Amino acid sequence: MLAELGHEVVGIGERESLEKFILPSKVRLHAYRATSLPESRPFALTARFDEAVRRGLVVARTANRIKVAGFTPDVVLAHTGWGEAMFIKEVFPDAHLVGYFEYYFQPRATDIGFDPETPSRLVDNFLVRTANAINLTSLTACDAGIAPTQWQKSHYPAEFHAKLQVIHEGIDTETVRPDPAARFRLPGGRILTRADRVVTYVSRCLEPYRGFHVFMRSLPRLLELQPDAQVLIAGAECNRYSPPPSQFASYKDALLAELGDKIDPTRVHFLGKLAYPDYLKLLQVSPAHVYLTYPFVLSWSMLEAMAAGCVVVGSATGPVTEFIEDGRNGFLVDFFDTEAIANRIASVLDAESGLDSLRDAARATVVEQLDTRSRALPELLNLLGRLTT
Repeated sequence: MLAELGHEVVGIGERESLEKFILPSKVRLHAYRATSLPESRPFALTARFDEAVRRGLVVARTANRIKVAGFTPDVVLAHTGWGEAMFIKEVFPDAHLVGYFEYYFQPRATDIGFDPETPSRLVDNFLVRTANAINLTSLTACDAGIAPTQWQKSHYPAEFHAKLQVIHEGIDTETVRPDPAARFRLPGGRILTRADRVVTYVSRCLEPYRGFHVFMRSLPRLLELQPDAQVLIAGAECNRYSPPPSQFASYKDALLAELGDKIDPTRVHFLGKLAYPDYLKLLQVSPAHVYLTYPFVLSWSMLEAMAAGCVVVGSATGPVTEFIEDGRNGFLVDFFDTEAIANRIASVLDAESGLDSLRDAARATVVEQLDTRSRALPELLNLLGRLTT
């Protein structure tokens, strides 16, 4: 969108990530491969910081080539979590550096030690310190910072709060909207519409950080309460944030083994990773969408589900509670209470036609607070304007 507004946009990123996106032809990209990072054998506690330094070095060298070729930016926007912004100021000292600060690790009160099934260890507290060194290095170097939610900003050290502004990445609510005529085809060929009792769950990886284990354990009760319900689960069998399961290749395999014949494969469908148009149709046919998460970064999927007209049954954890008010624009449940989760989903399906005002409120929340064109982009441009004038 910045390119469409007439700004010259040049990007640097990992090739393996950039290949997933289709960007406007006006945006010039310079890609590096993760395999091009200099080799190192760091001490275990400093491994994350070591990789960030090596990644920052590759990005700095790429940026310097761009500089030598004649391009000097007025502003650099960079995600700070993996070290890519670490040395940008050394290459472009006169450019305004705006960091995207997604998450500041805490030894207590957030994700670490939240789940009794994965209790925290003393070494985790040590790892928090070294992981946050990446954040702190970028905080001192940047001219301004962006955090996507108030909750995520609140966990950064108070002395840096004046540097951080809450600007979400934005939700394209013109694309993500309710569609009463939407149809979703199951792998076996059955077509589902909004007339069906559909329950959806979406996560990049099917793992505990996003409550996959809790959701799966709620299903036997839900299937009993709702004999016509179809449960659609989208996501890859991988571990993005959670440690790998013991004795099983994936958490899906582990939970299916645990629950056995309590999960009816004709009613619980694992869809894998979906193309975006199919994912959007999935949300549009879903009366009830379940979003469970440790206190951690917020997924776009929850906000897109709200924008698509789903009733979201979300965990009463931060930052979910920043956007869902129980009974007004969604429902909140205890993350660990499988029976309460099943009962709430069942009640949503039973009251589906009587929850239109709640669905409207959910969409209005996203449109009014997070829409890309009317909120997120203007707020970003306003920040950039203040820096460059």
